[in-house]
Amino acid sequence: MPRNSSVQTYLLALAYKGEPLVQTYRPDFICFDKIIVELKACEAIAPQHKLQVLNYLRGPHLRLGLIVNFGSAAKVQIDCVIL
Repeated sequence: MPRNSSVQTYLLALAYKGEPLVQTYRPDFICFDKIIVELKACEAIAPQHKLQVLNYLRGPHLRLGLIVNFGSAAKVQIDCVIL
């Protein structure tokens, strides 16, 4: 990685209808403080994976998420989620 790149893990506090939830969430990575990256190892990226990333995006008011799936037999799958 370039020296000026940044990849970190965070605990995200989420809210529902303005009320904070007790549970926190931990996305796999947040790159450059802007992009949530969620890693998977399954046959295919499922709708619930996209919903998971959408929920992560709503917490810290981020706009871009990537789901990277290494479990597909054919190739690595990458799906972009934009809020």
